Amino acid sequence: MTQEEAREGSGSEKPKRHHVRVAGRRMPIPQSRRARIAIGITMVILGCFGFLPILGFWMIPVGLLILSHDMPSIRRKRRQMEVWWYRRKQARANRGGENLPK
Repeated sequence: MTQEEAREGSGSEKPKRHHVRVAGRRMPIPQSRRARIAIGITMVILGCFGFLPILGFWMIPVGLLILSHDMPSIRRKRRQMEVWWYRRKQARANRGGENLPK
């Protein structure tokens, strides 16, 4: 086997699936960048009509999560939110022990 063949692999390997993690669960998303962006934008726009029966406001954060896979500015805001949420959770856990009766 040549070095080139070793680098390319056996050819029977499956391509890596794109996914995002939500609350520790993996959510698959399309491999096509155009499809991900189209789905994300559509979900955000339709989420603005959340007062209608089938659509919902839940579509906005899901659409932003999908867009964060391809757009650095949205990814940066999502990561900032994750850090804020984690620190808030830790602060509440630390405060929780201090307020117990003795």
